[in-house]
Amino acid sequence: MASSGTTTNEKERILVVGGTGYIGRHVVTASARLGHPTTALVRDTAPSDDPPKAQLLQSFRDAGVTLLQGDLYDHASLLRAVRHADVVISAVRAGQPTLIAAIKEAGGHVRRFIPSEFGLDPGRGSGDAVEPARSIYSSKVGIRRAVEAAGIPHTYVACNYFAGFALPSIGQFMPKAAPVDRVVILGDGATKVVFVEEGDIGTFTVRAAVDPRAENKTLHIRPAANTMSHDELVTLWESKSGKKLERVYVPEDAVLNQIQELEYPKNILLSIAHAAYIKGLMCDPLDAMDDVEATQLYPDVKYTTVHDYLNRFL
Repeated sequence: MASSGTTTNEKERILVVGGTGYIGRHVVTASARLGHPTTALVRDTAPSDDPPKAQLLQSFRDAGVTLLQGDLYDHASLLRAVRHADVVISAVRAGQPTLIAAIKEAGGHVRRFIPSEFGLDPGRGSGDAVEPARSIYSSKVGIRRAVEAAGIPHTYVACNYFAGFALPSIGQFMPKAAPVDRVVILGDGATKVVFVEEGDIGTFTVRAAVDPRAENKTLHIRPAANTMSHDELVTLWESKSGKKLERVYVPEDAVLNQIQELEYPKNILLSIAHAAYIKGLMCDPLDAMDDVEATQLYPDVKYTTVHDYLNRFL
């Protein structure tokens, strides 16, 4: 997990919606660690039927996070929450139009909104990705247009691949563990992709949320040490494990056929993998007017490298 030598502005009050989700919990943790008065909007502050969630919420309390009971579909509770926030970060896709409406109604209370994206940049993926990923990216672009139409200051976060999702299998599509004797590689294995540890995503997101340089920009998280092809990732793993793997390359037409054959949600995951490993949408050139890169903005953040992350599996 990232550590930072710079404390962000403590006066910025941050509200996280979806804070108990996969990436939201890391945003909440980072916000509290960086000294922000942090609130997590939750449906139930003491879920007796879900011990893991109850334990997570207690860890939030222990970190000084305020738990506020509310719901994206309860307008009064949502409006009350955003009126007491300087920054709103959404880590849940469903219900974002209601959140945008509440922020707009709250007037100038919210000085920055980060909608839920946290993956490939949908501005690039909506055109070049295949279904069903294309529709997902298009819906995210629709949220962007709604944010902009409402005149809400914003930052979009394109964090690329979650390390916790991609690296345990050494970049393979479906396996949950490292390969034993053979590794399946989509495409020719030469396309560059980016892997980012989830805690680092939380840190970079919170830093950008209060940074004027990131206002109305897309924050791309592209650590240089974590930008590599699948072939390079496999080679790195072989050097660590001391075992040579047979590499099985799957051509694009076979990947496209498999996407058509798979059921939800595997078809979504494979179409996203196609966008990354074959189309290379994680590493398109950035636009100096619209994009900023996280490690360039925050060189003091010591992010987790792929090299170090792989040591967890030895």
